[in-house]
Amino acid sequence: MQKKDIDRKEEKNLLRKEIRELRKARTDDEIHAMSRSVTEQVLKLSEYQKAEILYAYMDCKHEVETRDLIRSAWAEGKRVAVPKVQGQEMRFYYITSFEEDLEEGSFGIQEPREGEAAEAEDALLLMPGVAFDPRRHRVGYGGGFYDRFLEKHPGLITVALAFEFQVKEEVPFEEFDIRPQKVVTEQRVLT
Repeated sequence: MQKKDIDRKEEKNLLRKEIRELRKARTDDEIHAMSRSVTEQVLKLSEYQKAEILYAYMDCKHEVETRDLIRSAWAEGKRVAVPKVQGQEMRFYYITSFEEDLEEGSFGIQEPREGEAAEAEDALLLMPGVAFDPRRHRVGYGGGFYDRFLEKHPGLITVALAFEFQVKEEVPFEEFDIRPQKVVTEQRVLT
């Protein structure tokens, strides 16, 4: 590994630690209120309104909450799928209920029990992340699950959800990192 790669990796790790602390410092009520604002922004997106299928993540540890967004999608007749980690890969499975279709999975995140695999290539994928910049570069959690998934499914429309404090002037990135098409915060939509 070259020195610049080690420096970039260390820079990402420091950024992950900083954002983790910022998220932990927020109360559950603050996270919920900010998440509601993000949800309202997403519901206005033409990409969301046109989508018949929504690939969403299950939030944890003070990420942007997704349950209200998933409930809205169900109420509008959209199909919803959430990810399950299987080894080094991630697959999405359709869910129709939080209580019946989910169990604790990898990394303590709620995952589908299995069920029907989502194979649609014309869906809207909502993705989490640690930090973003105005050019939509993304620092993830370091597992590469979304990059590997999106390499295999390049036709998906991608929207990352973040709090405004997760948007930095610049974040470290690799040329091969896949950027979301939009980043939605409680204050703005980055395109």
